[in-house]
Amino acid sequence: MRHTFTLANGVEIPAVGFGTYKAADDNDEAIISEAIRQGYRHLDTAAFYFNEEAVGKAVRESGVPREEFFLTSKVWRDRLGYDSTLREFEESCKKLGTDYLDLYLIHWPRPDDLTAEWKDLDVETWKALEDLYKSKKVRAIGVSNFLPHHLNNLLERTSIIPMVNQLEFHPGYMQKAAVDFSQRLGIQVEAWSPIGRARVLQEPLLMELAEKYQVSAAQLCIRFALQCGVLPLPKSSSGERMRQNLDVFGFNIEDDDMHQLMTLPQIGWSGEHPDRERVAI
Repeated sequence: MRHTFTLANGVEIPAVGFGTYKAADDNDEAIISEAIRQGYRHLDTAAFYFNEEAVGKAVRESGVPREEFFLTSKVWRDRLGYDSTLREFEESCKKLGTDYLDLYLIHWPRPDDLTAEWKDLDVETWKALEDLYKSKKVRAIGVSNFLPHHLNNLLERTSIIPMVNQLEFHPGYMQKAAVDFSQRLGIQVEAWSPIGRARVLQEPLLMELAEKYQVSAAQLCIRFALQCGVLPLPKSSSGERMRQNLDVFGFNIEDDDMHQLMTLPQIGWSGEHPDRERVAI
């Protein structure tokens, strides 16, 4: 059975994707090819990951038709603006070896210089995405790491509501305000780092619940995201773990256990925040 979410524009998106950021450093293509062999059809990349060519080659050499894949890429924060976004989109398509993308995102709401004016840049960038969408070069458009005030800037000044907002999300770092705000608008939230860092997987509550449900701690995190209505994008370099991370539809986390996971103290945060310098943790 194919498990999917449906975006606000009716486009179906596989309910678990494969995150390709630092998939395997210098061995991206082999890892992505293995992910495809394990059943992943939703692949998440970005210009900043510097692996679009590897993703494209793995897709072409897989023998699986392009239309069976859901490919996402993103415009990087130092390329914001209307014209530069259109150029970046074409470059991403060229590297991926495709004439369209399934989803294109603004990677971060602010440029590298956090003191720079970002509101106009975001609007110009979003208008470029709207034009790509209207011309059918991309099936859906969205944002990444946008908090409510970033989204409001777009909502007040543009015509299409983002269809996706990709956020760091896992037990111990749920970004509830941003998730709730997005979901109320019909924006599909995707989770980057849905498994968190090692501290999350070693959390005693997760280890206890993983034992209870006879799954791995990673599977528990992925299932947790799904039951929150969030689309997880796990990554792994192990074929066995890749397979396990897709095998998350045969159990349900009980309400009390969900509430315990939802109310964990903050753990496993990456240190990334769209309005602040990265925190070394």
